Amino acid sequence: MLIRGGTVVDVDGERAADVRTGPDGRIAEVGLALAAGQGEEVVDATSWLVVPGGVDVHTHLHLPLGAVAASDDFATGTAAAAVGGTTTLVEYVTAYRGERPLDALAAWSARAEPAAVDYGFHMTFTEAVGEGAVADCVERGVTSFKLYMAYPDTLQVGDDVIVAVLRAAARHGGLVTVHAENGWEIEALRRQALAEGRTGVVEHANTRPARLEAGAVSRVASMAERVGAAAYIVHVSSAPALAAVREAQERGVALMAETCPQYLHLDAGRLAGEDGEQFVCTPPLRDPWHGEELWHGLASGWVHTVATDHCPFTRVDRRRGVRGREGGWADFTEIPGGLPGIETRLALVYEGVRAGRITAGDWVRLCAEAPARTFGLWPAKGSLQVGADADVVLWDPERRQDLDAASLHMRTDHSPYEGTTATGWPSLVLCRGRVVARDGAFAGEAGWGRYVARQPVFR
Repeated sequence: MLIRGGTVVDVDGERAADVRTGPDGRIAEVGLALAAGQGEEVVDATSWLVVPGGVDVHTHLHLPLGAVAASDDFATGTAAAAVGGTTTLVEYVTAYRGERPLDALAAWSARAEPAAVDYGFHMTFTEAVGEGAVADCVERGVTSFKLYMAYPDTLQVGDDVIVAVLRAAARHGGLVTVHAENGWEIEALRRQALAEGRTGVVEHANTRPARLEAGAVSRVASMAERVGAAAYIVHVSSAPALAAVREAQERGVALMAETCPQYLHLDAGRLAGEDGEQFVCTPPLRDPWHGEELWHGLASGWVHTVATDHCPFTRVDRRRGVRGREGGWADFTEIPGGLPGIETRLALVYEGVRAGRITAGDWVRLCAEAPARTFGLWPAKGSLQVGADADVVLWDPERRQDLDAASLHMRTDHSPYEGTTATGWPSLVLCRGRVVARDGAFAGEAGWGRYVARQPVFR
């Protein structure tokens, strides 16, 4: 395929160039006025941006929570990702307490077989593990590890485990990602709220204040600094947490940060609405000024990536709650947390380009190049250089797309952006040279996606 007449965008800026994909599914040539070969398909990209396929490094396409579960799976979620311009994702595998990490990895690998775009895995540890567990994962191309500082009953680990995994990961060139909230203090606040009869949805945010996110970030930074390891804070949601990230970076700590579109576009006021339970995520939505600071962090480089933390639930399951009982949502501690976003990420971040908050080059850096570099996918992913996988998005900057659930492809009956129209949407999406989305519709095939073994980056 010859993509002709478009504007190629990368971290260095924008330039006119044609892009040719080869029969091996890779970028074969980039240049001006490339001649079409005999029988070669030519796509006119005039007035469109030509960008690398998006890389979403934070998804939950399989996540059971008590009596309910995330509503997307690898077939539906990756199809939606393709339509929105994401051609590679990295899914979080969870090794629950008492489960061998490699057994968890095998189970997730089987679930991923219907994927329509390429994928990798992170490994979540929920208890102490030996260095051998880290080495086993790295050997299989799983080079990043997640630890929770929240949810003490199920997922949280102590600082001793965090330090041990940081050390082991550093020896093997891996990266530790951390859900940073002070879990025990949150648990105390939740119990106090229930004891005082404060059970409404807004208490989800009230019992997870920004200071507890910032405090946890500072703890992670201190541990990473002491060990000499790299760490990555997932879903940064607040200005104090961002300030803690920046302070650590300025003193030389190898600390990276991710945020998500929900923290840039939504705010805590949604929790007070009549459907407030549909907006529960963790960390919670914050007051609007936090989002303004996060946009500044994106433009300034303090925040390295934008991912989704994609984890949708149906309206019914939100209201049933994790115990599966009618009216469970009336108790904020029972509402399953997580929002859909795998399809809308590129469009929502592109709104920042349209508003002048970030440049088009920033957009590509945050949504494709930096995630690929950070998680060992570069240069095959997140790049349009010759030899890279032909993961290409032809982006129409004027195409309008309604962001209500009925107009999207994620398997959920609620969108956090109901009533919103994005300006800027893919017209054509390629994954390894194959068309997987065209004109806002899925055009790929279940099973086309392949597992990508990632390389250690932080040796």
